[in-house]
Amino acid sequence: MSVIVRIPGPLRKITEGADKVEVIASDLKGLIGELDNKYPGIKDRILDENDELRYFVNLYLNNEDVRFLDGLTTSVNAGDEVSIVPAVAGGF
Repeated sequence: MSVIVRIPGPLRKITEGADKVEVIASDLKGLIGELDNKYPGIKDRILDENDELRYFVNLYLNNEDVRFLDGLTTSVNAGDEVSIVPAVAGGF
């Protein structure tokens, strides 16, 4: 069984319109690598040049912000759900 990854609107052009995809991985870094194998270029939108999570991108594993877990080394299991959420800025 695989991990479900929810894809935000801005990245759906890379995933051919898919709003969620499935990948097999043991941690988030591997998950992003597998995503990039299936959808070349998506890694560059999620990670910076140091392979760290971009400042304006949030990852949630089963509704928990991975920055409060083990970051990109956080383990994932079959049936987990990962959401890629772009940061939103603005105000009144």
